[in-house]
Amino acid sequence: MWDRPDLLNSAARALYGLAALLALVAAIAFTLSLPVFPLREIRLESAPAHVTRDEIERRMRGALKGNFFTLDLEAVRASFMGMPWVRNVELRRHWPDRLEVTLEEHVPLARWATVALVNTHGEIFKAPYAGALPVFVGPEGAAKEMAIQYEFFRRGLSSIGQRPAELLVSPRRAWRLKLASGITLELGREHIEARFTRFVAAYERTLATLDQEIEYVDLRYANGFAVRVPPARPREPARGDGRKTG
Repeated sequence: MWDRPDLLNSAARALYGLAALLALVAAIAFTLSLPVFPLREIRLESAPAHVTRDEIERRMRGALKGNFFTLDLEAVRASFMGMPWVRNVELRRHWPDRLEVTLEEHVPLARWATVALVNTHGEIFKAPYAGALPVFVGPEGAAKEMAIQYEFFRRGLSSIGQRPAELLVSPRRAWRLKLASGITLELGREHIEARFTRFVAAYERTLATLDQEIEYVDLRYANGFAVRVPPARPREPARGDGRKTG
């Protein structure tokens, strides 16, 4: 090789080119790190319902490090995702100095027993919430299916002036629905929607006409259902005024 000037010249040119490229990359990196490209505007695309402005500002102060080019978007996103009500975050840079933030919040659908909340996607999350919500009680991994069935039950019950208050699924996948009126529907493990639809169709001409409270409806029958009413309270004897006569 040393007696081949053409090869030596080619190798030298390649080394000079590589050195020039590395110098250019270093110069660009140095330029981008200078404080001449600061972020001047943070724009929140929609007003959140549960996340406060103070919380957002605290997160931004802790995560905004660098300029327009060097800002670590993944670090900013991770900071927002640590907020209880945040389900997803989208971040976009807009030249020359703006960061656009889009927050997707959880929409609460139900309470998961007494320990957490369930959103409209059937995902369990933990966040403080004082509003009234139905209650889901079920085995691990059942929340998404319960959210789907809950919406089916809610629509059907609204047509007869009822609404769900508690949905329970046993470890053996038996379904039970408690209504806000106090009625409990036993739906069993099979044909859940068909049994529920039969109850809704028959309610107005049967149960709604009863002049007494209904406690329990067992829908696990092929062609009908059984109804249980609370036991009648014994009548107390009439009391006098306590005076003796005679």
